[in-house]
Amino acid sequence: MNRIIIALLATLAFASQAQAGIDESINAFTAPIAQFVGTVVFFKIPVAGAQLPLVVLWLVVGAVFFTVYMGFINLRGFKHAIELVRGDYADPKSSGEVSHFQALATAVSGTVGIGNIGGVAVAVTVGGSGATFWLIVAGFLGMSTKFVECTLGVKYRNENPDGSVSGGPMYYLRRGFQDRGMDGFGKFMGTFYAVGIFIGALGIGNMFQSNQAYVQLNTVAGGALDGYGWLVGLILAGVVFAVIIGGIKSIARVTEKVVPFMAIFYCFFAIIVILLNITSLPMAISNIFTGAFTGEGVAGGALGALIIGFQRAVFSNEAGIGSASIAHAAVRTNEPVTEGYVSLLEPFIDTIVICTITALVIGTSQVADPNFAGDATGVAMTSAAFERHMSWFPVPLAFAALLFAFSTMISWSYYGLKGWTYLFGEGQMGQTVYKVIFCAFVALGCIVQLGPILDISDALVFLICVPNILGLYFLAPIVKAEMEAYKAKLETGEIRKFA
Repeated sequence: MNRIIIALLATLAFASQAQAGIDESINAFTAPIAQFVGTVVFFKIPVAGAQLPLVVLWLVVGAVFFTVYMGFINLRGFKHAIELVRGDYADPKSSGEVSHFQALATAVSGTVGIGNIGGVAVAVTVGGSGATFWLIVAGFLGMSTKFVECTLGVKYRNENPDGSVSGGPMYYLRRGFQDRGMDGFGKFMGTFYAVGIFIGALGIGNMFQSNQAYVQLNTVAGGALDGYGWLVGLILAGVVFAVIIGGIKSIARVTEKVVPFMAIFYCFFAIIVILLNITSLPMAISNIFTGAFTGEGVAGGALGALIIGFQRAVFSNEAGIGSASIAHAAVRTNEPVTEGYVSLLEPFIDTIVICTITALVIGTSQVADPNFAGDATGVAMTSAAFERHMSWFPVPLAFAALLFAFSTMISWSYYGLKGWTYLFGEGQMGQTVYKVIFCAFVALGCIVQLGPILDISDALVFLICVPNILGLYFLAPIVKAEMEAYKAKLETGEIRKFA
């Protein structure tokens, strides 16, 4: 342990002393790579004056297909999802490591982040109020994609000799295609996904989060933390390491407490702002619906609002990326489809509830004062909406941002770990090495500004949705069969409530 701490401190000391040189050298080397990868992954086609990223179309078409193919499970399965999360059907003898609620909390903590505060503001700025309507629609459709991928995550998971489990797209892609006689293709798909999720965990699931947390804290402190990024990074890295060293059970114990608290904390203040703007609420809601179908002032009109709303939703809840199925795979259950039901709640919480509330905070503020934010965008715009009534709000907002970033980091550490163990094996020494590397990147995120590196990470995370969605199409009949068999067991009483 002492050697781990010394190695981390040495990394921080070196980075703080040579920050400018590191930034310039790495950015110069990686910028062309980032530009190429980003252009390929986020390739856009012009549609009626709007720019449609093909990766977003790929995700949305998949979500529509799974919604229809599974018989609108996002509606029919909602009540049962709540019953499962409450523990009504929890069998303590089932294999797995965490409860349904803990698995859900871990997955939600990986998606609820800075984007729920700042990303929504960007969507409303670019796509108008109408983007909020399509954001909600995309969140609703994304529930079905989560159902399919999280069911598969449990069905094809590996149960290790020590009682731990490993699951996710790399496992169901490999074994699913192998079962259809495409052994080589399955291995390639699984490995490709594992590499992508590992790199993504170090980038948008790590460095971006710690960097944004530091920026928010420094802003609230009035710049008093300038030059102390290494200290903030060291503290964050230490706290993250203390949680993730204990594995998924430790992570789940933290997320089951942090996620409800941070969601309630943020939504509480948001609802207060909406109530203070209550006279503007009817007009704000009207603007959402009229903007969705007219797209006034938005490039591409209604289609432009639709594209921006869908893009924000899929970037927020990650439905189709497959990352959440890694957390859900650790659940204690002998029925894979139960975790599919539970995962329905994830896009609902992340997108339909939290993102929509943020949009209403901004929307009601715009109705009350069209110039309330000046030229501010992103998190600053959301902050301005709160500050209209609560001048002290930047402090709790920074606290919320810190919690969002922390929860995202610990969840994504697990996603990256499972990519690592898929590639290099389940050995404890290898896992410890990964966790030290992950925490070093947490600290570096507060010290260096590696824009192109983060761009590459961001692009790779969305690139892996291509093999993931392709695999979901192939394996959807298996999920449907699991669903029908499970429903039959419920109807016959073979599966009954334990509580």
